[in-house]
Amino acid sequence: MKMSIERFPRALQPLLRFFHVDFEPPQPPSTAEWVLASLVSIIGSLVADMILVAIGTRVFPSVKNYGHFHFSDYSKLTIIGVVIACIGWPIIARISSRPRWLFYRTAIVVTVVLLIPDVYIWHQGQPTKGVIVLMCMHLAIALVTYNALVHIAPTHRHRRRTRQTSLQ
Repeated sequence: MKMSIERFPRALQPLLRFFHVDFEPPQPPSTAEWVLASLVSIIGSLVADMILVAIGTRVFPSVKNYGHFHFSDYSKLTIIGVVIACIGWPIIARISSRPRWLFYRTAIVVTVVLLIPDVYIWHQGQPTKGVIVLMCMHLAIALVTYNALVHIAPTHRHRRRTRQTSLQ
């Protein structure tokens, strides 16, 4: 049975239309493309983190031993966040006629939300320079992950032919 926004409460339908959640998707990325994009997202994000920590500790030597700059600390959170984003991409690709449009806006909102803990730890007394580097890490992870997913595992304009269509 095909999903339709008409199955949702009438009050919610304009919001779904605005965000292009219309269950009229293009062909979603293949599993192989998605797996490759996910691996690139994870590895690329970890490399970006390492580069930013290296730059941050050179530019701001006072944060050289900052606890959040240990690979074991940031790698776990990076991997968890990237895996969640990677799971989100094929879901969005299956519910929206404009998946890149929706995923881009979702990535921005999620990134802004993920900056809140950085602001909180800064407010609690963590070093400003260290928190700035953490914020840059969040932005880099978002850029790497978004671009890897939409470019390596793109949706395709042509819908797959269904068995019924191919038999006609």
